[in-house]
Amino acid sequence: MTDSNFNVFNDLEFESVVRELDSPDVDGWEFFTESHGVKIYRQYNQTSGLYEYKVYGTLDDCPADVCAEVYLDLEYRKIWDSYVSELFEREANGMKVIYWDVAYPFPMSHRDYVYKREYKEMDHNGHKVYAVMAKSVECSEIPEKSGIIRVDDYKQCCVLTTDGKVGSKAFMRYYDNPKGMIPTWLINWGAKTGVPSFLTMMQKACRGYPEYKAKKVASTT
Repeated sequence: MTDSNFNVFNDLEFESVVRELDSPDVDGWEFFTESHGVKIYRQYNQTSGLYEYKVYGTLDDCPADVCAEVYLDLEYRKIWDSYVSELFEREANGMKVIYWDVAYPFPMSHRDYVYKREYKEMDHNGHKVYAVMAKSVECSEIPEKSGIIRVDDYKQCCVLTTDGKVGSKAFMRYYDNPKGMIPTWLINWGAKTGVPSFLTMMQKACRGYPEYKAKKVASTT
């Protein structure tokens, strides 16, 4: 039986993504777009014919610790992320995994993910850094569902620290293969508009998080 605390990422991988906050490594990466203070780079994956993305940006009025808490809070994400159809964490195949059902725009089928997520708080250049890394895993206890396409090639990291003021500096790296007959232009459009849109939604969610937590505490007392 696998230990539920089994790690799929090592310390060197965490340290590597944290360094991107101050020293972006974009050698071999193509500048893709810039919007709302967010720069996106991409790198072609020869095997899948798709792109992996690196994202650098800021959330002006959201402290890094609040951003990290919002990013990790699955119950809250069901409220602020309109693309979530189902989302939960459970013990499966001897480890804690997250199941995520994403509602793709009509007429495309939903996609679902089963992935392992790891979180670390680290010190970097005198500041606290919040790092989250995730990767798809095989999980026989959460079988595929009819009408939903299982994404089994997915990885993402999100690193947050202070921007030196009241906001957060963020780095994200993202790749998945959504499978199915999705036109390349649509995938590119989604990457170009989806990441800034996601950060905008997350910024709004951060502003509303104190009220959400207060209501949650009140409902349990």
